[in-house]
Amino acid sequence: MTLPMHRTYQETRLSKPEILVVAKLWPRYMEALQGAFVVHDRTHLNDAAQFASIAPRIRGIAASGESKVDAALLAQLPALEMISVFGVGYDGVDVAAARARGVPVTNTPDVLTEEVADLGIALMLSIARRIPQADKFVREGRWPQGPFPLSRKVSGARLGIVGLGRIGQAIADRAQAFGMSIAYTTRTRRDDVSYAYHANAEALARAVDFLMVITPGGAGTRGLINAQVLAALGAKGYLINVARGSVVDQPALVHAITTGVIAGAALDVFAEEPHVPAELREHDNVVLTPHMASGTWETRGAMADLAFANLQAHFAGKPLLTPVP
Repeated sequence: MTLPMHRTYQETRLSKPEILVVAKLWPRYMEALQGAFVVHDRTHLNDAAQFASIAPRIRGIAASGESKVDAALLAQLPALEMISVFGVGYDGVDVAAARARGVPVTNTPDVLTEEVADLGIALMLSIARRIPQADKFVREGRWPQGPFPLSRKVSGARLGIVGLGRIGQAIADRAQAFGMSIAYTTRTRRDDVSYAYHANAEALARAVDFLMVITPGGAGTRGLINAQVLAALGAKGYLINVARGSVVDQPALVHAITTGVIAGAALDVFAEEPHVPAELREHDNVVLTPHMASGTWETRGAMADLAFANLQAHFAGKPLLTPVP
């Protein structure tokens, strides 16, 4: 009778696919990854010698929406089979280089649509009605000295949406409940909506009171909201950005805020996160949040589940759930 062979811990460990985590990930997601894979957490950043030894065995990458996964990193991973992004945006991933290698990239769309749309509307209300400023006014004991200044009405105003994808549509749906008129710009005009279409962001900005930016990041949209767009938005217009910091020309925005080119801005994303220019932090006509649009327990859990499911599907030989187009 042949006794069953007992695998050593090292043999069991190495029987699991090895993956490289390239960013700090949500703890619950990391726990799931560590249970299913051999996880190397940011080894490429922290230990060059160790990374050189494990790189030939890395079969998957677990990334966040802000992760940098460029061609240089991909070139060091000859066994790489897939990249799973925890987030809807993937502009830090060199998708073209991955495709050239036959390496699919997945993301987590849909599960964060509602939360991002909610925050977009919340930011618009916050900057127009000056809710954070009013809170500060009360907390500082200034109310007994006189009333808080009047603010801008949102209901019935004109909203322009830069990027009418899933999230842009969810924002439009919410805005319609406020009786707002909706206009938009996208690369391709949509035939399934009745909103006014404008061929570019500058034309759209000229026609609206609030300009909501929710277009993907990347080289194609870098600096899309520039000085000309902000000038078109005008001294009574407000900018809201829940897309990517790279989409807005940040120096131009700082100039527009500090010189009164626009009335104000509400921003969840920035060019060099987590660093925010002092000029934006110091101005009273700006509302700032720390890239938290998808930051609810429910959504982060759904994002983790989907990112993990994509990795599991690949290594089980099943179709990927949400490959990027």
